[in-house]
Amino acid sequence: MERKLMSGNEAIARGAYEAGVRFAAAYPGTPSTEVLEFAATYDEIHAQWAPNEKVALEEGIGAALAGSRALVAMKHVGLNVAADPLMTASYVGVNAGLVVVVADDPGMHSSQNEQDSRQYARFAKVPLIEPADSQEAKDFLKLAYEISEKFDTPVILRSSTRISHAQSLVILAGRHEVPIRPYEKNIAKRVMMPAFARPRHVAVEERLQKLAQYAEDTPLNMIEWRDTKIGVICAGISYQQVREALPEASILKLGLSYPLPQQLIREFAEVVEELYVVEELDPFFEEQIKAMGIKVRGKELFPMTGEIHPNLIAEKILGRPLAEKLEVPAWEEEPVPTRPPVLCPGCPHRSVFYVLKKLKLLVSGDIGCYTLGALPPLDAMDSVICMGASISAGLGYEKGNPELKGKIVSVIGDSTFFHSGLTGLMDVVYNQGSTLTIILDNRITAMTGHQDNPGTGYTLKGEPTVALEIGPICKALGVKRVREVDPYDLPALEAAIKEEVAAPEPSVIIARRACALLDKSPKTALNIDPEKCKVCNSCMRLGCPAIVKTEDKVTIDAALCVGCGVCVQVCKFNAIVKAGGEND
Repeated sequence: MERKLMSGNEAIARGAYEAGVRFAAAYPGTPSTEVLEFAATYDEIHAQWAPNEKVALEEGIGAALAGSRALVAMKHVGLNVAADPLMTASYVGVNAGLVVVVADDPGMHSSQNEQDSRQYARFAKVPLIEPADSQEAKDFLKLAYEISEKFDTPVILRSSTRISHAQSLVILAGRHEVPIRPYEKNIAKRVMMPAFARPRHVAVEERLQKLAQYAEDTPLNMIEWRDTKIGVICAGISYQQVREALPEASILKLGLSYPLPQQLIREFAEVVEELYVVEELDPFFEEQIKAMGIKVRGKELFPMTGEIHPNLIAEKILGRPLAEKLEVPAWEEEPVPTRPPVLCPGCPHRSVFYVLKKLKLLVSGDIGCYTLGALPPLDAMDSVICMGASISAGLGYEKGNPELKGKIVSVIGDSTFFHSGLTGLMDVVYNQGSTLTIILDNRITAMTGHQDNPGTGYTLKGEPTVALEIGPICKALGVKRVREVDPYDLPALEAAIKEEVAAPEPSVIIARRACALLDKSPKTALNIDPEKCKVCNSCMRLGCPAIVKTEDKVTIDAALCVGCGVCVQVCKFNAIVKAGGEND
């Protein structure tokens, strides 16, 4: 048997391959991004980026109804975007299997909120599966397709940051080729107008009862009997944390965590002396178990926020931390400086936020690398809500407070614009707004690792395709004032922003410059002439990590500098020059 060290995301992709999946779609979002990137490495799977998660799921539903096993992947906030088709897909059912992989982010390592996606399974009344390591991520995904086809339902596989990114050994198997299922037209089952949807709701409730019985017998749910003084119910990564913290405790490990196996839980509860639930974020299990009349302790001990680690479990249940795990070498007692995330050296977004702060404009922000424009020293963002909300919220600022008119700028990236910004811009035009929208077009989906999008000209598989041009799209949406600027040209950028923010109608500036990390050409670093430098701190206000200030001087780290020249334009004393000579 071949074994391979795999992350959970890679294992999920491998499971899709082994399960005979033919179609996969996603929008990149940490911690789920790599699922589709790994799926794309298999020629047997047609894997593609979608402009957003709603579109990805709708494509997956179509593929499954057409007869091919389909996989759709997203992070937790992406499931919010895809919630509309998910709810109705529960009614419509499937033809071939459909699995929705959603990766939660307890602790918010790379997200704007914490969210327990298990609630969506109960909301949509679809089964939920939670693997606890990479091997289970692969194997459970394969089982998810069997459940999907057996019960005529989409299935949610919930991962988390720790499962998605941690690596463990996986036993590989070959691909099981699943023939495309014949397509049969069925209007009453698949066209969800009220007359047809009402009986389908009845079918969903009947299916949920069958799934509840399946939950009692499936090997996905298992009891590990040890010392019965302590019994713990858990799933996913919490299982690993409990095993480390309480090696002698009995555990009811839930692999199929919705619907719950009520009889199995009762049997477990009757044997153990003290029953606990360890689960990250919401009391999803706890509330249901208490509703069954079973005494259990959970959130009275454990937080509703963040990750739950072994030391905390041991401390709350055993009354003591894992002492042997708390020994800290003396060298670690030294204070470690914080390293907040920053825009990369040469990032074309930096100059935009520098100018926006200088002009004291109200900036409605969005999700992407440019969200870092909210941090010091730029401090140039007033709000960030969700993907695409910058433009819509910008219009709301204008309509909600007329005194702000002429001061509002909405900032959005190219990939986010394709994701969910078009409708917001359309609404600005339709509802006679006058906000300025700056589209930061760095030619890639940068924040999640340089994935292609509809504007790059390449598919996920690297195949050339049509590259959508943002300017003509904006004009087609009704924006008459559309102009493109190079964000490295500070005077031109500032002049454009001043002119367009004062315009009495909607306007768009496309700040177009490729991500600095995409440019692999040789760089000429800049240098600071100590004779001319007055240590006025003007360059420091850019927040470029290549510019370093000590007690009495400012220098440029040649290893980091990409020679973008923005700092040259900021310096009032012509002190910044190309290394080894004067500027042109």
